[in-house]
Amino acid sequence: MSQDIVVRPLTADLFAPFGDVLDCSGDPDKIINAGLCGRFHDRARVDCAGPLGISLFRSELRQLPYQLDLIERHPLGSQAFIPMSMDPFLVVVADADLQPRAFLTAPGMGINFHRGTWHGVLTPLSGPGLFAVIDNVGTEPNLEEHYFETPYRVIG
Repeated sequence: MSQDIVVRPLTADLFAPFGDVLDCSGDPDKIINAGLCGRFHDRARVDCAGPLGISLFRSELRQLPYQLDLIERHPLGSQAFIPMSMDPFLVVVADADLQPRAFLTAPGMGINFHRGTWHGVLTPLSGPGLFAVIDNVGTEPNLEEHYFETPYRVIG
C-alpha cells in the first residue's frame, strides 16, 4: 500500500534546502532597456563541475494522483528547469533520508535544484511540457537513481 504525499504550493522558503525558485515576484532589481524591461537579477547559482549547457526537454503530460516510484540526483552539478509556457508543473524533492515532498509551481515559475539534490522526474500537469534546462552536459556519469520499494502517491 502506498503512502500519500499532499502537494503544497512552491515557495522559496520551503524549497531553499533543495534549490532556488525562479520567479518574478516583487519589484525588479533593475530597470533596463530604456525603462521597458525589469531585470530580476541573479535568482539562482549554477554549480557545475563540468561543461555547462542549455538543453530543451519535452516531457509527456502527467496527472494527479501521480505514482512516485523513482527519484534521481546529479552529483556533478545543479539543474535548472525553466518552463517555456505559463503552465504550472509538479516538483518532487527528497532530503538525505529519501522522504519525498511535493510542490506545485505557480504559472511561469522555474526551479534550480542544488547539486546532488534528490528529485522526481519532470512532471508537467497541463499538457506536454517544454522546458529550457541548464545543467552539466559533459560525458562523465552524472545520474544516480533510486527506486522506492513501495511507491508513493502524490495527491492534490
